[in-house]
Amino acid sequence: MSSEVPVPRTAVPLGITDPVEKARAELKATLAAIEVKANVPRRLTRASTRARRTAREFSRDNPVAATAIVATAAGVVGAIVWAIVRSYTR
Repeated sequence: MSSEVPVPRTAVPLGITDPVEKARAELKATLAAIEVKANVPRRLTRASTRARRTAREFSRDNPVAATAIVATAAGVVGAIVWAIVRSYTR
């Protein structure tokens, strides 16, 4: 029974002695790392999911503060829109 530790896609497994196999493993890991870094939609999805989870936890723990933050943000957005419309109509 072997207790192998799983290797992440972006890592090269240890113990490869054949230079060709090692080069292939390094290339595969490099391409996986580029895919992870370049996949912007997936990164945005994960970041927005984390932000929503954090916001939900915050609103559950501090409902008054969450309401105040939402009201303040709405006021700021309203003021910015009002200023833009006012400057455009003058």
